[in-house]
Amino acid sequence: MVFSIRKWTSRMLFIVIFLLMLLIATGGYRWLIDAIAPIDPYHKPKGEAVRAFTQQHGTPDSGNIADRLRWFYWYGE
Repeated sequence: MVFSIRKWTSRMLFIVIFLLMLLIATGGYRWLIDAIAPIDPYHKPKGEAVRAFTQQHGTPDSGNIADRLRWFYWYGE
């Protein structure tokens, strides 16, 4: 069996260039997603900022019909 060094080096060079271009492309996509992605609205405020709302836990089962209707339209449950 004859091994051609020129053929094997060209194959290895192709694989190395392919992997290098793959890493560049995936890094570029990752950078693009980070650049385009919206800011997380649920992050903790920095500095002197204060959140202006609180989350209610549980359903208003014991409330009146207006509260239950608002709950249905707000959360779709």
